[in-house]
Amino acid sequence: MIGTLVLAGTPIGDIADAPPRLAEELAGADVVAAEDTRRLRRLTQALGVTPKGRVVSYFEGNEAARTPELVEELVGGARVLLVTDAGMPSVSDPGYRLVAAAVERDVRVTAVPGPSAVLTALALSGLPVDRFCFEGFLPRKAGERLGRLREVAEERRTLVYFEAPHRLDDTLAAMSEVFGAERRAAVCRELTKTYEEVRRGGLGELAAWAAEGVRGEITVVVEGAPEKGPEEVGPEELVRRVRVREEAGERRKEAIAAVAVEAGVPKRVVFDAVVAAKNAAG
Repeated sequence: MIGTLVLAGTPIGDIADAPPRLAEELAGADVVAAEDTRRLRRLTQALGVTPKGRVVSYFEGNEAARTPELVEELVGGARVLLVTDAGMPSVSDPGYRLVAAAVERDVRVTAVPGPSAVLTALALSGLPVDRFCFEGFLPRKAGERLGRLREVAEERRTLVYFEAPHRLDDTLAAMSEVFGAERRAAVCRELTKTYEEVRRGGLGELAAWAAEGVRGEITVVVEGAPEKGPEEVGPEELVRRVRVREEAGERRKEAIAAVAVEAGVPKRVVFDAVVAAKNAAG
């Protein structure tokens, strides 16, 4: 009989948020695969649970090598529990590779729902939550980070990002440059922990605040791009859109044509705006 892979959500801060089923699964699994076995030990001690099964590490460094081993355990009938340091496995954490391999072998995959930094930050942000997209961590290199942000510059859904505290000021400054300093956002820090803080404001204002230094685990929520009718798209915005496409690798002629279609205006209007901006710049 083929076993079951269980993805278990773990608290993102307050241990009291642990779902009741988490303790049951930790106690009963044949194998517990943990991103950090030391943090797992602290979790089980806090929950008053002693795993009966074998505990193995499963993190970015050994994920590729350990996945086949765990799949063989599953095919052999084992119940394998996967836990990461906080939140749900596979969401910016190890897990996707194992889930994909298990599905390929027709192994049943289920989950123990738990706290989510993404949904918690969205709910607390004060920004629209009816439609959103999760972008995970941005690239560390400045150029790649700007490129990724430009890809979603016109995204109308609310955007959610994870970020390291020592990179937050650079990330918010880049967001302010690409999205505009007035675009609303919320920086959610240390969610559900003792020093939880949600800082709301324009991206420019938040970038200035973060420049002083911020600590803790960070989730950033950014308002989506505003809807604009054709009559609302002025010359400066048309030029900005053409520049974004050119920086992404499009030739100017194609960029102008695409922006014209996107804005609902004649190509000549976009072309004239680009020429005027070039002349103004000298």
